[in-house]
Amino acid sequence: MIEKNALAYVNAFALLGTIPALCREVDEARELIKNEKISLGFKVKGGPCMTLVFKDGECTLVRGTDGCDILLAFSSAEKFNGMIDGTVTPIPRRGLLKVGFLLKRFMPLTDILTRYLRASDEDLANREFFEISTRLMFSVISNALVELANNDSVSRFSASNMVDGTVRLAILDECEARIGIKDHTLSLEDPDSAYSAYMVFPDIDVARALFDGKINAVAAVGLGKVRIGGMICNIDNLNRVLDRVSVYLQ
Repeated sequence: MIEKNALAYVNAFALLGTIPALCREVDEARELIKNEKISLGFKVKGGPCMTLVFKDGECTLVRGTDGCDILLAFSSAEKFNGMIDGTVTPIPRRGLLKVGFLLKRFMPLTDILTRYLRASDEDLANREFFEISTRLMFSVISNALVELANNDSVSRFSASNMVDGTVRLAILDECEARIGIKDHTLSLEDPDSAYSAYMVFPDIDVARALFDGKINAVAAVGLGKVRIGGMICNIDNLNRVLDRVSVYLQ
């Protein structure tokens, strides 16, 4: 079962939260915002609150909506999730005169992101596209792990069995993330921080096969296709949350 409030956190910090990576990775996305200096906030009642800041061809995510130029406010998680799936058209609470940015810049950005995250076989036949798509999926999944562990009731049970420490998730020579655990609450940490457990994919092809559900994480570990070590209890419970990620991102 998908919980609507937890889905809102995934949509905010995992899906929209991957737009900064998209703008770094994809020339087409970077070109869209190269002359922009504007911030777009999303505020969900009882749910996520975040801002995407666009400046000098780059995008950054900050928590909160203080001072954002455009504010999209939602009375419920359902309304916000509806915007993500295209069934709800939001009206800015702030910055109505800047709505052109939403139509001419932000919406095309989300279209590009969708193309990379829900890639066709034809697009994936291009190796460069395949690698960018997989790195963006890694970003979505890393953020979704954190948000579900903190907001989804099933995933919170798994988090309750984790001990304090940091897990390194990585695709060797491609990208990585550090997931910190403190008092059963997860957060993304500095990528250079020390870690007490790790889960490493040897290459981008193995990672993609796992992301696409073509191989099972436990089986991949048993076959030596994925390396794990350190505090195994944290890896085991993180894999349980990973199962929930696949449910939310299907």
